[in-house]
Amino acid sequence: MKWYLPVPQYADEATGTTWRVSRAWFDKKPGDYVLEVLSQGRTRALRGAYLRQGRFELAPLDDPGLPSLRAEAQQGELITYRPHRRAVVRGEGRYSKIFRPGQAIASAERCAHVDILLSAAGTFMTPRILRSSEDVIVFSTVPGPTLNELSEDDSTTGDESFAAAWEKWARSWVAQLSAPHGSAAHSVLSSLPLRSAEVEAADLWRCVNRWLRHFENVPEMSPQGSALRAAAEDVTKNLLRTAPDPLVWSHGDLHAKQIIAVDDRSPLGLLDFDEGAQAEAALDLANMDVRLALHQRRNHLSSARYFTAHNQVLAVAEELHVNPDRFHAYTDTLWLREALVPLPGRLATATAVLDERAKLYQRAGA
Repeated sequence: MKWYLPVPQYADEATGTTWRVSRAWFDKKPGDYVLEVLSQGRTRALRGAYLRQGRFELAPLDDPGLPSLRAEAQQGELITYRPHRRAVVRGEGRYSKIFRPGQAIASAERCAHVDILLSAAGTFMTPRILRSSEDVIVFSTVPGPTLNELSEDDSTTGDESFAAAWEKWARSWVAQLSAPHGSAAHSVLSSLPLRSAEVEAADLWRCVNRWLRHFENVPEMSPQGSALRAAAEDVTKNLLRTAPDPLVWSHGDLHAKQIIAVDDRSPLGLLDFDEGAQAEAALDLANMDVRLALHQRRNHLSSARYFTAHNQVLAVAEELHVNPDRFHAYTDTLWLREALVPLPGRLATATAVLDERAKLYQRAGA
C-alpha cells in the first residue's frame, strides 16, 4: 500500500521561495492536491499551485481553464485563486471575478436578481457591475471594513462599535428575510436554485465519498475514514429527521468577510451572490456561526468578541423562528464539511467539535 503525503502548512519552491498553503482541494488522483498559496517574505503574493505525489509546483497564470486570468491579474492583485475554477483580482476601485468560459453569464444574472430582492427591503448595499463578459465580471467596491476586519488585532474598533456593527447586521438580516415580496421579488426567489436539506445531505455525501476515495489505500487513515463515515450518517440523519423550516432567500456563503460596515448612516454592504438559493434560514445562520467559531479557535477573534457576534446570530435565529433542531443540524453539517478540508489540523479539530456537540445533545436529551 502506498502512503499519500498530507498537505503541508508550508511548501518550498525550487527557486527557494517558501509558500504558505492557505487553501487546498483534492485533485483527481489520490495523493494529488490543488492549492492556493501565499509567498512568505516582504513581498506578499498569492498564487495557485499543485502538490502531486509530494512534489510542489506553482500553477502558471496562463490557466487554460481561466483564459482571462493573466490579462485581469496584470491590472491588480490576485486575492483568490483556485486553478481551473475561479479567481478574484483586486484593482483600483474594482474587483474582477474570473470564471470558466460561459460561467460568468449565469453569475451576472444572479447578481441582478439579488438586487431586486435586496432593493425591496433596502437593507443592504451591493456592488455595481461595471463590466461583464462570458468569463469575467468586474464589480465596483463597497467602501468600508468588513465585519471580519473589525475583529482583527490591529483594528482600532472599540468593543462598543464592534457590538453596534453586529447588532446592525442582525436587524438588517431579520428585516431582509421578513420583508414582504412583491411579484417581481417572488418571481426571482422562485427562480433560484433549491438548497433543501436533501440537497445538502446529497452534496455532503459526495464530499465524504471524495475524501474516502482519496485515502482508501492508506491503511493509516482507516480509523479516520470509519469515524467520518459514522459522523456523516449521524449528521445526515439529524438533517433529515425533523421537518424543515420554510424556504427563504439564502446568501449561500454568509460570513463576516461578506458584510461591510459602510458608515453609521448607510446600510451595510453585502457581497458575493454566486451561491444564492432558496433554503432554510438556518443554513446561512449556521454558516455564519461556524465561521465565527473557527476564527475564535484560530485566535483571530477574542472570546469576548466571539460571544458578541455569536449571540447576535442566535438572536436572529430566534427572531426568524428558526427551529433550534434545524440550526443545530445545519451547524453539524458545516463542521463535518470542515473536517473534510485537506489542510493540517482541520480533520482533528472538526471531529473533536462534533464529538463535543454530540455529548451535549445526549446530556440535553437525558
